[in-house]
Amino acid sequence: MDLPTFDNAQAWTGRDMAARDDWIHTLAAGEIAEIDAAVRHAEASGRDILELRREDFPLDRLLPVLAAVRRETLAGRGFFLIRGIPVERYTLRQSAIAYWGVGLYLGEGVSQNAKGHVLGHVANLGLDYADPHVRGYQTTVRLPYHSDMSDLVLLLCLKASRSGGLSSVVSSTTLWNELVRARPDHARALMEPVYFTRWNEIPEGREAHARVFPFVPCEGRMIATYVRAAVVKGQKLPGVPALAPAQVEAMDYLDALAADPRLHLDMAFQPGDIQVLCNHFTLHSRTSFEDWPERERRRHLMRLWLACDDGPTLPAFLTQDYQCATAGGRPNGVRVPGASLVAPIEP
Repeated sequence: MDLPTFDNAQAWTGRDMAARDDWIHTLAAGEIAEIDAAVRHAEASGRDILELRREDFPLDRLLPVLAAVRRETLAGRGFFLIRGIPVERYTLRQSAIAYWGVGLYLGEGVSQNAKGHVLGHVANLGLDYADPHVRGYQTTVRLPYHSDMSDLVLLLCLKASRSGGLSSVVSSTTLWNELVRARPDHARALMEPVYFTRWNEIPEGREAHARVFPFVPCEGRMIATYVRAAVVKGQKLPGVPALAPAQVEAMDYLDALAADPRLHLDMAFQPGDIQVLCNHFTLHSRTSFEDWPERERRRHLMRLWLACDDGPTLPAFLTQDYQCATAGGRPNGVRVPGASLVAPIEP
C-alpha cells in the first residue's frame, strides 16, 4: 500500500511557527470595548450562559477576526491564539460570558464529560492520573500529546501557574509525513485500529471502549485521533484485543516525534489568552506545573469543545462508533444517558 504525504496548510513545524506571529491576534482597545459592551448586553438579558445566542452577544468589529480564526483552524494551519480578554477586571461570570460569547461565533458547544459540562475547567483538583477514571486535566502532571472529542477545543487562561504548564501544539499532519519518510512500518501500524477507554463516560448503547483509527486520510487531509492514555487504560477493559508489539513501537516513535523541539510549538499562557485548536489536524499537550499555594491564585483555564457544521470531512468511525453526532453530523463530545447540558462557572 502506498502511503500518502501531505503538502498543505496543516503541515507546519513548530520551529517555523515560532519565527512568525501571524497566528496571534492581540485585541485592540476598540475590540475590547466591543466585548465589554457585549458582556453588559448579555448580563442585562438575564439569560443563563447556556441560553445565550449570538444576538445576546452582539459583535461587529470582531467578526472579521473570528472569521479568520475559523478559517485558519478548520481549513488552515489548525490553531490560533487570541490575546487580551480583560479577565483581570471581569468577575468569574463575566469571563465565562465573554468566553461563551466568542465561542458562539466559532461553533456549537458540546459536552466534555459525563456531567454534561459544556463549559469545562482545567484545574488541579488533587486527583491521581493513574486512576482509570481520572482525566489528566484534573491534575498537575504532564499531559502527553493527544486530541479531544470535538472539532475545535478552546482554552481561556484565567490564572497562570506559578511555574511550568506550557501549552504545546504539534501538527499531526507533519508527524504523519515524518512517519512515512522515516518509518513507513510505523505509519502503517498507526492506520490499524486501537481501543480507547471511555473513562466511565459511556453513551447509551455503546461499550466501555471504542474502536479508533489513529490516522485516516480523508479527502486530501490526514485526520488524526490519538489519546495514548485512553489506549493504555483501554487495555485493562474486558474484550479489548491486546496491542500488537508493532503498534506499541509505533506509538513510542510517534510520541518521541511530537516531543522533538523542531516540530512542536510551546506557548506560555497569559491571563486573557484564548487558544483555539482543531483536533483533527493538531495534537496538544501540557508540561507539568507547580501551582500557587493560595487556592485563589491557582492555575485555572476554562475550556470549550465546539462542533462546526462546516468542519473538515471526517472518517465515519468518529461519529458512528467513537462518538455520537450533532444534528449537523459533527462529533458530539461526551453524551451519556440522563446528563443534561450545564455550564458551571467554577471547577
